Amino acid sequence: MKAEARPGVSLIGAPTDIGAGTRGASMGPEALRVAGLQAALEGHGVEVVDRGNLVGPANPWHPPVDGYRHLDEVAAWNRAVHDAVLAELQRSRLPILLGGDHCLGIGSIGAVSRHCRETGRKLRVLWLDAHADFNTSVLTPSGNLHGMPVACLCGHGPRELIEIGGAVPALSPRAIRQIGIRSVDALEKRFVHEVGLEVFDMRYIDEMGMRHTMELALATLDANTHLHVSFDVDFLDPEIAPGVGTTVPGGPTYREAQLCMEMIADTGRLASLDVMELNPALDLRNKTALLAVDLIESLFGKSTLMRDRT
Repeated sequence: MKAEARPGVSLIGAPTDIGAGTRGASMGPEALRVAGLQAALEGHGVEVVDRGNLVGPANPWHPPVDGYRHLDEVAAWNRAVHDAVLAELQRSRLPILLGGDHCLGIGSIGAVSRHCRETGRKLRVLWLDAHADFNTSVLTPSGNLHGMPVACLCGHGPRELIEIGGAVPALSPRAIRQIGIRSVDALEKRFVHEVGLEVFDMRYIDEMGMRHTMELALATLDANTHLHVSFDVDFLDPEIAPGVGTTVPGGPTYREAQLCMEMIADTGRLASLDVMELNPALDLRNKTALLAVDLIESLFGKSTLMRDRT
């Protein structure tokens, strides 16, 4: 069977740590470029255009106000992300958002959800992360919005953020599969159960294996499904990926992560991607960025398996 022509890829940098509690994720886009992301994808026959970096407000590094840190600035960045990602989707291209902290998933996935509504497609979101990111201002004292994007996408958050995608909620919890979770606050955990998020935490992966996990996470995809992957680099075990601001021990190994990415690639449904929370200030000789590029390559066809994938 002849393979479908793959869409061109657009790289979009979002150099901000506006929603994080640690400085440095603003340097993530350049670290991924230095690690050779564009050339790596082109080596797999992908046509790549780098759209450069978005521009938004500086990080004022203020304490929370009414439970949120930097709400106005976070909203401005997410509006810029939303518009840039939506523009690439409307050009029938595959956007890769280079973060930046994970609060930017509000704008990115909000745009993907809007595009799916406008084109009559189903949406599946794979959230690869050590954290559920389902906090609200009531549940977390820090006010850091990079811990709230999934809640905001599901309609639980400030109006400035939940309305960015044009519909509230932008995303149904039924559309999300969270993978690799291993750090969830007690009240946040209760909220996750209340809304019915499907979570494949590290205990599940330990007991059942990454293959079974991904088979379930990818089940029921069809030709009308838009698959979005939101890849927080802290999904990975910090032994192999130290360059993140919120390391949590016990994450997927290199081979588990590769299998995860290869199985996503095998579906042929990947249509948009976020790469979030890479923090070069905490990395060792760009080790984490190089690993991230390696894994992104696997999403686009690089495989350790000696099999014909056509």
